[in-house]
Amino acid sequence: MTDLTPLRHIPTANVFRKGDVFVLFGELFGRGYVNGLIDEARAAGMTIVGITVGRRDETGALRPLDAAELAEAEEKLGGRIINVPLMAGFDMDAPEGEKNPTEMLSGITLKTWQEETLDWAHIERCREAGVRRFTTSAAQVMQEIDKLVPQGANVFFAHTMAGGIPKIKAFLAIANRIYKGRGERFMSSRALLESDLGKLILMNFDEVSANTLKYLIDASATIRDRVTQGGGEVRYTAYGYHGTEILIGGKYHWQTYTNYTQGYAKMRLESVAEAAWKNGITATVFNCPEIRTNSSDIFVGVELSLFPLLVALKREGGGAWADEQWRICEDLLGEGTSLQQLLDTIEGYNNDATSAEFRNFEAWPMDNTPALADVMIGTSEAITALHKDKKALITDHLSSLVLEGAGPLMFHGASEKIAPVVWLNHDIIARQLNALHK
Repeated sequence: MTDLTPLRHIPTANVFRKGDVFVLFGELFGRGYVNGLIDEARAAGMTIVGITVGRRDETGALRPLDAAELAEAEEKLGGRIINVPLMAGFDMDAPEGEKNPTEMLSGITLKTWQEETLDWAHIERCREAGVRRFTTSAAQVMQEIDKLVPQGANVFFAHTMAGGIPKIKAFLAIANRIYKGRGERFMSSRALLESDLGKLILMNFDEVSANTLKYLIDASATIRDRVTQGGGEVRYTAYGYHGTEILIGGKYHWQTYTNYTQGYAKMRLESVAEAAWKNGITATVFNCPEIRTNSSDIFVGVELSLFPLLVALKREGGGAWADEQWRICEDLLGEGTSLQQLLDTIEGYNNDATSAEFRNFEAWPMDNTPALADVMIGTSEAITALHKDKKALITDHLSSLVLEGAGPLMFHGASEKIAPVVWLNHDIIARQLNALHK
């Protein structure tokens, strides 16, 4: 277990300048945390280079982007993309002529999934095939990127790969029960983790979210050696999640969304950065606050920890701009509901005895319980109902603020060489935002 190491100051160091190279190791699909990093890199005059995960053809085979897809992806990134497929994970990989894990699980149902068993020797061969495919392609990608790094330039590698849920029809129904179910529809996250399906998912999470950082560090060794031997600097960053300190009862307390099944892979990601650091390689996992995204919507209640950011904005030196954020958020609520009433509800939720049980850093990630599902999902649904429009939520606005604050903290924090694992909690996000809007 990594020690909790929060960032308590706004970093200002910057080793990157015009002509240096920013490499996005993960494809840019929508607005997310990495946009803030890209904005900082572009402002510094860096050359932006990206990769693609590729696409699947009608047979399921992985292919590069076609001309139209490549043009669209490069326009979205604002830089060149190396068009070699780098799809992480092994759920669609297998030795020639054998079934891949997704095919092996295609027949599971909501009634039978807990009894389904897997041939683990075969799964391991699939994993090896996936790793071999990925690392071979990563080496090819780095050969191309090496040509784009001028002599004397510094390089910033931003790892963004995450996820790893196999595309199995029955899993959506299972996930809805685990992450959205309460009462009779509640399902234990422990039941998933102890099933063969759950064990496979955890393995794939490790490959996608964590091991790819190691593969990136290894594949870029030639670039790193050339740059550092010439007196240049190389940095690696990755996005983690390991809970966040938010204001509860007027003090900052660590809390987390439960059950965060990917937590095991995120801890593995931290260990990859720690191992790299010991070898003299500056790789930092920034554990970022909870935000609301398209991919996080299945995790009902993950957004609840965003609301205390409004209080942090005022507490951490906020002025007119912080007041304006309160006004923007209040305007999203229905008639007869004040923002303070909503925040009082959140304070009550965070002080609820059931919620407080899960603020156990050493036990993270904990399993869900029926009692937690009742209070967390119930609070989430009640707060969503207070809005004028369920498609225009306060948490959407607050998520955009977190993204804005995290970008410069990560960009300059990486330059500063702070630690292999750093938490960006609400205090430093709020201070950074207030500093940006003075």
